[in-house]
Amino acid sequence: MEGNGVRIAAGIEIPWHEIEFQYARSGGPGGQNVNKVASKAVLRFDLRRSTSLPNVARERAMTRLASRLTRDGELVIACDTHRDQPRNRETAIHRFQRLLSQAISVPKPRRPTRPSRAAKERRLSEKKQRSRLKRGRAGGDD
Repeated sequence: MEGNGVRIAAGIEIPWHEIEFQYARSGGPGGQNVNKVASKAVLRFDLRRSTSLPNVARERAMTRLASRLTRDGELVIACDTHRDQPRNRETAIHRFQRLLSQAISVPKPRRPTRPSRAAKERRLSEKKQRSRLKRGRAGGDD
């Protein structure tokens, strides 16, 4: 994280004005404090309308994160793991960073491979051995 935005990848930084934070009361146990302090951090990022992402990266992220986006194309990350607001905010930012950087990364092309001759021979010999074992079981009817 830097002063003017969140660094996602080399050359890609999301400016702070595109990220919105909301704070709410966190659920779960916590005594009297939990009812008074809004420690839950909710990060909202409008992926569909973001101008800081290149078009190719935005489209890739839209398809990969489709199940996590709202109808309006917003990515919402909530964090209430810590008891204080600043730590929840930091954790939400780190989750956002990791999630978006994984979503925009270019997948490595798959190179098709063939099994070696030794692997084929091993597979066939194991099949023959299994076949003999099963055939040996069938002959014992009295």
